[in-house]
Amino acid sequence: MTNLRSEDWSVRPSFVPNGPTSPVVLLADDVGLTQLAGIPAVAWQTPWSELTNVELVRFAHQMALFGTVGGIRYCWRHRDLTDYEAMRTVVLEHGGTVTYRRRRAGVVAVVVLATLAGGIASWFNSDNGAAKELAAAKAVNLTQKDVPSSWYATSSSVLNDLVPPGGTVYTSTPTTTAPAKTSSVAIAAGVFQTCLGVTNPNDRVYGAAGQQADDQVSSPVFTTNSLGGIEVASTSQYYNTTTMVAKDTKEMSMKNFGECLVDSSAALILSGAKVTNAGTPGATNWAPDTFTKGWSRGGVVGISIPGAGSKLQFVEVVMTSGHYEITLSALVGSFTKAKGTLTNLADTLLSRTKSSSSTAV
Repeated sequence: MTNLRSEDWSVRPSFVPNGPTSPVVLLADDVGLTQLAGIPAVAWQTPWSELTNVELVRFAHQMALFGTVGGIRYCWRHRDLTDYEAMRTVVLEHGGTVTYRRRRAGVVAVVVLATLAGGIASWFNSDNGAAKELAAAKAVNLTQKDVPSSWYATSSSVLNDLVPPGGTVYTSTPTTTAPAKTSSVAIAAGVFQTCLGVTNPNDRVYGAAGQQADDQVSSPVFTTNSLGGIEVASTSQYYNTTTMVAKDTKEMSMKNFGECLVDSSAALILSGAKVTNAGTPGATNWAPDTFTKGWSRGGVVGISIPGAGSKLQFVEVVMTSGHYEITLSALVGSFTKAKGTLTNLADTLLSRTKSSSSTAV
């Protein structure tokens, strides 16, 4: 077996609350993987038997090592490819996988995630009120406790082209201006507006009529190989008034909204994968039959991701209630197998807008 000492890594999340995340030295031997983090260095040793779903991802000029310990998905990153070949050997010797990924074209979702963030917002909140709104937005999202114990959070996902990193907060301010549309967003907007039959000046999803949320935050992407394979994440948005949400809901209540939404989102994902897409045929509407009363609309569309090997299905559901707009995004190997699970997750999200007792912890 290969022994390795590799320096200049960083890790997320920290192994203990508020613990050191850099600099990190990784030591690998027959026993396990040892992390030396911080100055002075604090050591954590994990036996290989307790380190699961190990994956080494190579980018053009960087690399990342992923592993699950105690149900938590950790990511170690290195700014260059120093020790890549040695790390690759170690990962393969201990049953892990090695992949290569292009850096994506950028997170266009900062502009339109949940595809519900067009336009300009101009309102003021007190610091206390803003803090409560942000806490409310964070509390709605999916957590590790909402999925089976065999699922894990991943930072290496196709959904990264649509969903911003988990926990990253986007907050509107009195000086917020509408961001310039990238070519990817312009294509997606064209797909959506043509499909739905709305003009850009009247479109609240991608167009000029949209209003920006006070706060927007996403969950991590959770994944599993069961049920045909699933990657799923949620994004919550908290709007200043319920009237804003009601106006969005009116447009989203058009009968073909779900198929138009997933079609445009598929265009964004494929653009991130450097694939030109002007609309993916075969999209259908789907509204999950949740126990919690509330508004929800969504759709399903087949999507071919380069390197995925087989055709996947992209699923997206939007739920609105009060001040909230929540989007559930999923990439699945089989919608038939995943449908029940996605319905339950949608019900969980919708319930959290109704009762504080259902809030995520």
